[in-house]
Amino acid sequence: MYSGNITKLYLIKIAKWFMLTMPILMLFFQDLGFTVEESFQLKAIYSIAIVIFEIPSGYAADVLGRKRTLIIGSILGTLGFAIYSFTSGFYAFLAAELILGVGQSFISGADSAMLYDSLKADGRENSYMKYEGRNFSVGNFSEAIAGFMGGALAEISLRTPFFFQTGIAFLAVPAAFMLVEPQLYTRTQKATWKDIWNVVKYAMVENKSLRYNIIYSSIIGSATLSMAWVYPLYLKEIGFREIHIGSASTVLNLVVGMTTLFAYKIERKLRPKSTVWGTTLVITGAFIAAGLLHSLYVLPVLMFFYFSRGIATPVLKDYINRITSSDIRATVLSLRSLIIRANFSILAPLFGYMTDRLSLSQAFVIIGVIFMVLTGSSIFLFLRSLEKDRK
Repeated sequence: MYSGNITKLYLIKIAKWFMLTMPILMLFFQDLGFTVEESFQLKAIYSIAIVIFEIPSGYAADVLGRKRTLIIGSILGTLGFAIYSFTSGFYAFLAAELILGVGQSFISGADSAMLYDSLKADGRENSYMKYEGRNFSVGNFSEAIAGFMGGALAEISLRTPFFFQTGIAFLAVPAAFMLVEPQLYTRTQKATWKDIWNVVKYAMVENKSLRYNIIYSSIIGSATLSMAWVYPLYLKEIGFREIHIGSASTVLNLVVGMTTLFAYKIERKLRPKSTVWGTTLVITGAFIAAGLLHSLYVLPVLMFFYFSRGIATPVLKDYINRITSSDIRATVLSLRSLIIRANFSILAPLFGYMTDRLSLSQAFVIIGVIFMVLTGSSIFLFLRSLEKDRK
């Protein structure tokens, strides 16, 4: 009955991930005269907006319905790129990033919760990891194609990709309107901030397994998000043109897209402990390796990084979903996204500051060490809780 939601969620994922602007955004900022620090301040504003609205929007998805929040997020996403298309200047872009951040917060968590509950309503929740992997693959294949196209459009002008991006973002709006809400539970009272706090308290204080899952998954998510924004600057510095950076983005996202299709099989074969350790070492070590190499040899490092990202993202989300009830699932997934964005809102300006005052290579090494320390401080507790949940 709810299988049609899967196709519509794929379309929303495409509209959200077909990012023509991503491989050239930092170059666009530089072309307008922004420093690296100012560029990452704008992306930090985007993350701060998500931090502020992530939990309320996730709870809204649990109370008002996933469909309504996905509609709101899709409309705001279109508006944000429209502002980028027709304005210039730091403060205009700041407004665009705020709107895009709020829009992202309304989609984040609600899309995964809609997918899981649609499968559960049809008695297929055990297939979630497979479909989440496919959904993630759809996004990455979209990002892969968009990488090359964005680089090619940037050869015309660095603003051209933004015009096309606005139209692509709009595709999510009709798709969100056509979703069918699974009725798995009923709210009998009005939502309050106390209810939101109770969910957060349960996830981060009372339920230890859920807490360690969220913390570890958020750190890995922060690392993969950071790499997605910093590697175009790296490739530019070693001599890549815009179209070459776009092509590299295409290849890397094809790698992660193909990997997510089989992530559930890889996790079953390697077992959880080996999967977690392997992806952690690659994802954190890639930053340090890139900083030390500073040459074309970084390309295989990025390939391994994106391969590990393709495994880690759907697998870690599945671990969280397995121990989370349906009535708070969107809120919990939004809490994970909130922590990812909170980390990024601190680390992104720090990375820009270090790049402007030290060097890009040194910034890569330092940020890699930071991620290694953060994962090292949480991985043992996470693995212990994972083993306990599987007994």
